[in-house]
Amino acid sequence: MDSAYKHSPAWNVSWLFVLLAGFSLFFSDIEIISLEPWQELKRLFMGLLAPDWSNLSEIGEAFLQTLAFAILGVAGGSVIGFLLAQIFHWRWIQVSCAFIRAIHELFWALIFLQIFGLHPLTGLLAIGLPYAATFAKVYAEILEEGDKSALQAVSLDASRVSTFFYARLPDLWQHFKTYTSYRLECGLRSSAILGFVGLPTLGYTLSSAFMEGHYSVVWALLLLFYLLIATIRYWVRPALLPIYIIAAPFIVANDSTISFDNVQRFFTEDIIPAPIMRGESLSESWHWLSDLLINQALPGIANTVVLTQVALVASGILTLLFFPLISTHFFKPAGRTIGHVLLVILRTTPEYILAYILLQLWGPSMLPAIVALALHNGAIIGHLIGRYSIEIQLRVDASRGLNRYFYELLPRLYGQFLAFLFYRWEIIMRESAILGILGIATLGFYIDSSIQELHFDKAMILIFITALLNVLVDSLSRYLRAKLRLRTNVDCRATNDYCTARE
Repeated sequence: MDSAYKHSPAWNVSWLFVLLAGFSLFFSDIEIISLEPWQELKRLFMGLLAPDWSNLSEIGEAFLQTLAFAILGVAGGSVIGFLLAQIFHWRWIQVSCAFIRAIHELFWALIFLQIFGLHPLTGLLAIGLPYAATFAKVYAEILEEGDKSALQAVSLDASRVSTFFYARLPDLWQHFKTYTSYRLECGLRSSAILGFVGLPTLGYTLSSAFMEGHYSVVWALLLLFYLLIATIRYWVRPALLPIYIIAAPFIVANDSTISFDNVQRFFTEDIIPAPIMRGESLSESWHWLSDLLINQALPGIANTVVLTQVALVASGILTLLFFPLISTHFFKPAGRTIGHVLLVILRTTPEYILAYILLQLWGPSMLPAIVALALHNGAIIGHLIGRYSIEIQLRVDASRGLNRYFYELLPRLYGQFLAFLFYRWEIIMRESAILGILGIATLGFYIDSSIQELHFDKAMILIFITALLNVLVDSLSRYLRAKLRLRTNVDCRATNDYCTARE
């Protein structure tokens, strides 16, 4: 690599993050606890050779539920997000949306489960609410950065609604369409993992099959999920969307009812701190809060940060290993096809599902979470960087092999690599927190434990802390990108690149 680049601020920041990750390893639990992990792993991959399609009715029901929750959640979120985007310049709207999207869908699901039970509204709100906040931000950015030249031809007497639909929307429609389509893919992954909290989606059937050791059923579910994501461009057609949206409510409908007594109790009793409900003194309330912060919040924050930093650097290392697999500068078409298939599988599998599988094989520690986060995010960024590498024109006499990698391509791609990695930092933080539900002692572990013990007041405070931590990391990420002047070289919103990085 060029010696001047080795002394650049971006290079120095990279080494700082590597050192932080190395330091974090001393405080991380990465042991394999399972007695026969490799034997179990062998059994898992043997299931791939003979997927079990015998119970197609149950599998089909799981996928219909997954599709229906995703379609309704994304549709509702996009409509609300579009409306919020029109007033996103209001500061309180920006702050509210930042806070809402900082809370993972599974945390929202756990909250709504206490209010509505297993009613479909729980799943729809768990997806729709954070997605609405995300849609609002991205739609507002599209509106702000889009072409405004057509406004010059609009009469001053025209209404704001007419001006928008005739002068703005035609030029921006493709951007809205592209991003919304991508969010549907994200919605499918979010809908799938809602099954882990009891909703009848893919995650519920997958966890049941895994716990029973039916690995052939696990692979049948995963292969169909990969096929569903890979063919999304074919079955998501504008003419079919109204049919999907009309049919989806009938699919998710069940005989559960909402208890308004539970709703009232949740807001008037459950989430009110216990000392306040008991009428205790200020000192007793402070003792309750400090005990929560010292014994749960601080250990949870520490473990979440440790897991995030190790997974972030591991994702970066895998990115640098993955991107040549799909680059025309390193492999011929046959090799790139294999690379594309590998990266599609890794980035399509939700981190939660991948971590769940590895936890069953290796036992509860940070290692499955680190591997799951690194594989998923490394594949996402590796795909983006691999696509960018194709656009780089090399000299006819350019070196080959490792010299081409280190001296020709990596210096030119490194800025974009860091930009995308920092984009994913806050995403990795959110996932690190939620993986605590699986038994890893991050913030999600203490949140889930509080809910299991019916201490909803403690759970809400911990969720609030989780959101603040995510907002802080996102702010730090934006600061570093601005400080290092890390930008992509093309308009990513015309493709899925920005959507993927900011997922």
